[in-house]
Amino acid sequence: MFGRSKKAQAIAEDFTEYSLVRGRSLSRDALDRFLQNKAALFCVFFMVLMILFVLIGPAFAKWNNEEIDWNILGDIAEQGAPSIQSGHYFGADELGRDLYSRTIQATGTSLMVGLIGASMALLVGTTWGVIAGYFGGRIDSVLMRIVDILYSVPITLVVILILVVAGRSFTTLFIALGAVSWLTMSRIVRAQTLALKNREFIEAARAGGVSEVMIIFRHILPNLLGVLIVYASLLVPELIFAESFISFLGLGLSEPHTSLGALISEGAGTMGYGTLWQLLFPLFFYVAITFTLYFIGDGLRDALDPKDR
Repeated sequence: MFGRSKKAQAIAEDFTEYSLVRGRSLSRDALDRFLQNKAALFCVFFMVLMILFVLIGPAFAKWNNEEIDWNILGDIAEQGAPSIQSGHYFGADELGRDLYSRTIQATGTSLMVGLIGASMALLVGTTWGVIAGYFGGRIDSVLMRIVDILYSVPITLVVILILVVAGRSFTTLFIALGAVSWLTMSRIVRAQTLALKNREFIEAARAGGVSEVMIIFRHILPNLLGVLIVYASLLVPELIFAESFISFLGLGLSEPHTSLGALISEGAGTMGYGTLWQLLFPLFFYVAITFTLYFIGDGLRDALDPKDR
């Protein structure tokens, strides 16, 4: 009698312990794997520091980005070097403007270009790819032929033409980069949608009378979320590079606005005058941002890869 009671008690304890174990969702599993990636976590921390630098950095500046220090204008190579006493922490450029303030402005501009451009590409490319992949037929043929035609045109040429015709401004730059960066996104989304639209749960939704629009929003898009997050995270540094290249050619934002590409171009042009800091500081921030974003995107890809689950 005592033995049976003891066995029943053990079974009850095992059941209680089993009932307390919580199920693990795919998102929780992906988060745990991302947190185990030390390189990606360090890059997230570093990116937070960069954003804080852009937001809080101006409070420590003694000069604004447009103000000219007339005292050093005649001898930039000597008096315009980085110095805490003068308030030019990163030195001054060839016009006597504070490079610290201009680097803050340029970093914020480059980050905005990457994030806003990637958001535009995400919106347009996802919409285009889902419509083409889900409805198929002539709609798919027409939409993807348009993508093929746009792919045949050099992307840099399209961006330059838009900037020349519409003028150089923040809005024009975002539109120009967003107009050419969604093409690859649309192809990726279309391929994933083609693989999903004939799955069993989609057929069950159709049999249950769910409308096509609701199937797209409730079943297709949630299953594309991982792919979209990974590609968007990798697209941001590509757009920053594209903007930097355009600014390096002198076709980017007009003064007084600036970007890291424009500062790198100015620094490269004055290397022979003993003002190497004009190149090193913006180049450091550009390399740091791009490498950080690539490592974060790589960490997200490893965490969200269905084959590793």
